[in-house]
Amino acid sequence: MRSVRARAALGATAVVTVALVAAGLAVLLVLGAKLTDQTDLRAEVAAQEVASQVAVGVAYEKLELPDKDDNPVQVVTEDGRLAAVSEKLEAISGAGSPRVRPAAPGTAPAEDDDESDGPGRGEVSRDEPRMSTGSATVDGDTGEYRFAAVEATGPDGRTVTVYAGAPLSGEREAVGAVRDAMLTGLPVLLVIVAGVTWLVTRRALRPVEGIRREMAAITASEDLSRRVPAPGTGDEVDRLAVTTNETLAALEGSVERQRRFVADASHELRSPIASLRTQLEVGAAHPELLDLDGAVADTVRLQDLAADLLLLARLDAGERPGSARVDLSALVRREVARRADRDRIPVTAEVADGVQVAGSRGQLGRVLGNLLDNAQRHATGSVAVTLRAEAGRAVLEVSDDGAGVPEAERERIFERFVRLDDARSRDDGGAGLGLAIARDVARRHGGTLTAGRAADGGALFRLVLELT
Repeated sequence: MRSVRARAALGATAVVTVALVAAGLAVLLVLGAKLTDQTDLRAEVAAQEVASQVAVGVAYEKLELPDKDDNPVQVVTEDGRLAAVSEKLEAISGAGSPRVRPAAPGTAPAEDDDESDGPGRGEVSRDEPRMSTGSATVDGDTGEYRFAAVEATGPDGRTVTVYAGAPLSGEREAVGAVRDAMLTGLPVLLVIVAGVTWLVTRRALRPVEGIRREMAAITASEDLSRRVPAPGTGDEVDRLAVTTNETLAALEGSVERQRRFVADASHELRSPIASLRTQLEVGAAHPELLDLDGAVADTVRLQDLAADLLLLARLDAGERPGSARVDLSALVRREVARRADRDRIPVTAEVADGVQVAGSRGQLGRVLGNLLDNAQRHATGSVAVTLRAEAGRAVLEVSDDGAGVPEAERERIFERFVRLDDARSRDDGGAGLGLAIARDVARRHGGTLTAGRAADGGALFRLVLELT
């Protein structure tokens, strides 16, 4: 069953069915118990009336038995003989005796003319009457009865048990009527529940269907600028629509950045490739004019750009930096020493000992190298590097004495292929990927990389990482 509406309707109907059946059974049991108690009470009252007559000494043959056909009565002596019985009783079971005719005359208590010498008034047992279920045939009608047994002692000291019955036909009819009403109403109620659930679910899922159709249209058109309709109800469906639109917006931005990245990468790759091809073609036609140094420089530039693009691709794919312990102090000292003899702008370093962080040694070295390359590209006379531990964090700062970065551009310079106008005019300007790579690596190491203003007016880049 693929329809959510059908599954919801079926599930709700099943739950309601179980609940109604359980409730119906409970109602029938309670109703049956209450009606049985009432039947027991009627039987007990009838038995008490006859027992009271026995207690005052009324002879068995003169007992006024209930004249109702639905109250059969037996009076049974201690030795099991039947002393009195209802006139219309034809058969009985479950009471004191299966017989329906009293014993021979003489079994009744003898009349005592001298009442003053007799034992006085008898008594009716105050114990709870014993209840039993049986059947009886009264005036040709057979039915199920509840019998109450009450003991009574006559003035002569003889004890008898009075059995009086009350029919269960009324209880059975009432329970049957309620059961039939439930069985008749249950299917109708279940149809109503299923229909209402279907309609409510359909109405609730209508926005979901709208979201699905719009997503299908977006997939077919590949237009990520479209958005799914949000019902504005504030419920789960509305939150789903909002989240879907946020996902589409993020996906649109990601695709746009990817397209811009590909376009910028193509542009950056085109320049060194074209220059290298031109030099090689000139060298092939006129070997004496071949600029070998220029060809090598273009090849190196092309190689560096390809390496940057590969690293960015790995970072975008979610490459984890690892958790190895890196001695940042040694890494900074080695990088500064490597640049001492070959760079036109000297680098001074102030490095604290024992500063260690967790991550990739190669990627952190790339961050430091990119920051130093950027500083030396824009500095006029000096570049300074400081490393210190501060409040549980490693703080690495690279500053230069150049023109600095305008405050409005301090975030934009970390975007890919972004170079400020003055940097584009330089022949040795980079491709605009160094700072973007540095920030991506910093974030994947759980740190931050920000740009600011140095004390002498130049640019200041601050890398902050957690210490290990």
